[in-house]
Amino acid sequence: MITADQLIKIMPYAKSRALLWIDALNEAMTEFGIDTPRRIAAFLAQVAHESAELRYARELASGAAYDTGRLAARLGNTPEADGDGQRFKGRGLIQITGKHNYRQCSQALFGDGDILLAEPELLEEPNNAARSAAWFWWVRGLNVTADCPSSFQTITRIINGGLNGYADRLAYFERARKVLGC
Repeated sequence: MITADQLIKIMPYAKSRALLWIDALNEAMTEFGIDTPRRIAAFLAQVAHESAELRYARELASGAAYDTGRLAARLGNTPEADGDGQRFKGRGLIQITGKHNYRQCSQALFGDGDILLAEPELLEEPNNAARSAAWFWWVRGLNVTADCPSSFQTITRIINGGLNGYADRLAYFERARKVLGC
């Protein structure tokens, strides 16, 4: 568990948003075993970057890039230009993206794979946004990965698919490690 003060020190521009998110983050981290200072630091660093310090729980881009083609197919979206990309664009604090991921997340969080397919906006609500991020982290084995001292680049690749924003993510990680004493 972390305090709102610690969260603000890690994400200094979050300010009042930290109060809105702190309980949801703590509950989600507890639920999914993000329970050591190192795991928490790595998780919050990724969340800070992906959500612009808790500003966004929905991807800013339109999602059109996920509507057709190989990327759409990989994400489980239909191959037709039918709006799946826009409907299932990144949501949550670690941007769950694509129909396949929404279905898996829905099953894990709600016990029903169709809830998020019917209401993808549910991932924009603080509890669901935090839980979806922690679930994504857990299901990809990132707790164990975070336990390894030299794993932050690997974590970034798993979350981002590459090293987009790596310097920013690493700066958050170093700040979080300092705040959490790890």
